[in-house]
Amino acid sequence: MHIVIPGAWPDPEVATELAPHLVQRAPTLARWLGQGKARITPSLAAETWCLPAEHWLLQARGFQALETEHLSAGLGPLRGQAHDDDPVWLAELIHMAPSRDGAALLPADTLAITDEQSRALLLSAQAELEDSGLQLDYLRPDVWRVRWPQPVRIPCASPALVAVSSVNDWWPQQTEARPWRRLVNSLQMAWFEHPVNQARQRQGQAPVNSLWLYGGARASQLSRPLPDGLLIDERLQPLAAAQRWGEWLDALAALDAQCLAPRAQEPAPVLVLTSRERYVEVTVRSGWFARWHTQDWRRWWCSR
Repeated sequence: MHIVIPGAWPDPEVATELAPHLVQRAPTLARWLGQGKARITPSLAAETWCLPAEHWLLQARGFQALETEHLSAGLGPLRGQAHDDDPVWLAELIHMAPSRDGAALLPADTLAITDEQSRALLLSAQAELEDSGLQLDYLRPDVWRVRWPQPVRIPCASPALVAVSSVNDWWPQQTEARPWRRLVNSLQMAWFEHPVNQARQRQGQAPVNSLWLYGGARASQLSRPLPDGLLIDERLQPLAAAQRWGEWLDALAALDAQCLAPRAQEPAPVLVLTSRERYVEVTVRSGWFARWHTQDWRRWWCSR
């Protein structure tokens, strides 16, 4: 069993202060950390173009990036459910808003986009698509597949990474991306007063006013399935990103009670905890070895 908890490993500046609270608020997690062997992997956004949790998922799938690709290219076949071996480019439906740094992105998982809304927006995009030469295929309410008329190499960051940084840092500027930029600009104008967005605004929801392109790799670049019994709990990630550590501790306590403690009698898990620029895999030992060989997990928890 693998349990992946994005945002569960605070940066060193606050990890030392939070460690005693973790012992009190999350006793199952603290016990497992003490019984585990930790392996730390750096995960720098400037190199991977994705979040550490996405980095781990791609490594778990055995993704092999080409020399011309960032690791984030593998998110296309990872999430695109492709039944062919063409490059898998995805367009996530997003909200883009002005910010102090130029523009901020709200990803689809914060927008509660319905199937009906997504299909209506896709239908309204057909005129712009005819001019662009691109094709958009419906996959899910939050994401469509992008098909190019010819192969392209465009470095694109994960929308989840862009959401915790700035659109301006990752907006594709390459010549090959011009058709995409023109399409997005046209859709932003077409969707400004679209009935879907008018209805969303009446309901107090952010409009779906843009798309974010990512992916580009092929399904054959993924060499193995995800581990059996994989559980991903993302409740800590937004709180860690916002550095709301009091709420983070409350959410950690709830996670420990609701998710970890009920599994304490099952076979020892592998824990994957992510930080802002790295992740740690903790292989939890069981039996007599765990009882007699506990580790001081604070040494790596607080390390730089």
